Amino acid sequence: MSQVRKSQRVMFVLLPRTGAFLWRVLTNFLRNRGILLAGGVGYNILLSIVPLFALLAVLLTQIVDEAVMLEVLSVQVVHLAPAHAEGLMEAVRTLLASRDMIGLFGILVLLVFSSFAFRMLEDALAIIFHTPEAHPKRSVWVSVLLPYLFMLVLGAGLLALTLMVALAEAIGTLWRLVAGREMPLAGLSNPLLNLFSFFGVFLLFSAIYKVLPVVKIALKRALVGGFVAALLWEGVRFLLMFYFLNISLVNVVYGSLATIVVVLLTLEVGAMILLLGAQVIAELEYNARRGLPWYVDPRREPVTHVD
Repeated sequence: MSQVRKSQRVMFVLLPRTGAFLWRVLTNFLRNRGILLAGGVGYNILLSIVPLFALLAVLLTQIVDEAVMLEVLSVQVVHLAPAHAEGLMEAVRTLLASRDMIGLFGILVLLVFSSFAFRMLEDALAIIFHTPEAHPKRSVWVSVLLPYLFMLVLGAGLLALTLMVALAEAIGTLWRLVAGREMPLAGLSNPLLNLFSFFGVFLLFSAIYKVLPVVKIALKRALVGGFVAALLWEGVRFLLMFYFLNISLVNVVYGSLATIVVVLLTLEVGAMILLLGAQVIAELEYNARRGLPWYVDPRREPVTHVD
């Protein structure tokens, strides 16, 4: 009985503190114009997503089979724009079919457009993570190269996943030749691909929280923030898919523009989740730098500096 009462007391204290903390996060997010920032990030992701995936597809098809790579890529696109992923994939296939006409200049243009989303996201995070005046500024060259570093990591992840799928299909083919029947659990099923994709989104969000802000972010907070944001995005994207496919009147209102509107709204919601996660980490880091518990609002409490 005493253990139950102790748990009740903990909950009685924890719930108000958590509620007050979340309210502070939301208030500061709105004060930082978080919805406006999410709109800008979502728009730039829309500008970048097709050139980025097309560029990765053009480069990776020099190494791996095109059909396998497009199969893996389609799963990744579903995670970013679930309701109209096929429309985005059609644009990627069109660019991929014209790869002989792209040339070096075209690849440079794709590189520039692909970097827009990361540049806008870095600017948005700079607003949310208020940089102390004493903190050293980031080098201009670092800011220029960071988007391309993220693109390189994304390409490496997509290549690794494509090679895994190709290896699984090769093992399945060899099993059929030797055993004369299908291998149990042959290939990488869609649920397994989705699991790998979720893991990739989690790592991407964590890397964004850790690397893009100018201020130093603890790895533990970046990982926790990345996991929560990725988990929240998984739930939200299923709700958005159900809404846009079954309830929404977007097709009736916008007609032929419906695909662009839906994709933009989806990416904006995803950007809002990403920036809200950044706001949570920013509040925790703000308190940690001042030696305050996470639940204390520094604007209402006297600040004690820790030497």
